[in-house]
Amino acid sequence: MKTLPAGMQAHLDEGTTTLCWCWKITRNDGVVLGFTDHDNPLNFSGVEFEPESGFAASEIRAGSELNVDSQDAEGVLSSGRITEADIIDGRYDNAAVEVWRVNWSAPAQRVLMRRGAIGEVRRGQVAFNAEMRSLAHMLDQASGRTYQYACDAALGDARCKVALSAPEFNGAGAVTSVLRDRGFNASGLGAFAGGWFDHGVLTWTSGPNAGRQAEVTLHGKSGSAVSLSLLEAPVYAIATGHAFTIVAGCDKQHATCFQKFSNIVNFRGFPDIPGQDTVLRYARKSGLNDGQPL
Repeated sequence: MKTLPAGMQAHLDEGTTTLCWCWKITRNDGVVLGFTDHDNPLNFSGVEFEPESGFAASEIRAGSELNVDSQDAEGVLSSGRITEADIIDGRYDNAAVEVWRVNWSAPAQRVLMRRGAIGEVRRGQVAFNAEMRSLAHMLDQASGRTYQYACDAALGDARCKVALSAPEFNGAGAVTSVLRDRGFNASGLGAFAGGWFDHGVLTWTSGPNAGRQAEVTLHGKSGSAVSLSLLEAPVYAIATGHAFTIVAGCDKQHATCFQKFSNIVNFRGFPDIPGQDTVLRYARKSGLNDGQPL
């Protein structure tokens, strides 16, 4: 049960109210945005809450259990506030959300109704739909380590300890020809074997995508020709001459850690634990049958 500020409670007791909703969004890059369903701008806590933004929210779906409460927010992609490029770049992923009930005639009379984070974001040509999850969604997040075959460290982090600054693990090049929206031929990588940059990270250093990163799914090499395929198409179209840097990737497998990075001492997976297929094994007449585990 919420305790309302005295001024807010007095306003509600009057019977005739001047209330509106305000949403404060703090993106993961630190940018703070404010929206309101009132028809004039409101200011409080150092944030301007903008009207006529095309931003609207659904009813709040809540329950008494530990299920994640949610609310949907819809908005128009506008060049001034919410852009398609920012959504694609992931700037709204897990952004913090505060939902306020405000007396628009006296914004000092307000109450924080809920906190949460932005979950799934779906976008179209001119609009977007974002799911706003309650803080209970954090209870669904895995914590601690998981016993699994694959390594759970990030390549180059404090647990992995691979020095990605070494010349054998990074390169630089430029687009020589475009194959499709997320694939292109590249120069500057002829010294590396095909597949070396699979699962790696490419950072654009020129062109409209400069500063943005992309995951590499396939590094191909045929003779002197080198091609790269990205997991997702960049925000802006790839063009000949766009420069980039690239860092080698890891598929998190035991053999890769040993053969490619010579880092088996820091492998963070469990390659010898039995898998689910163990329960399906059975003795065969043609097998060794020497008493060892199947």
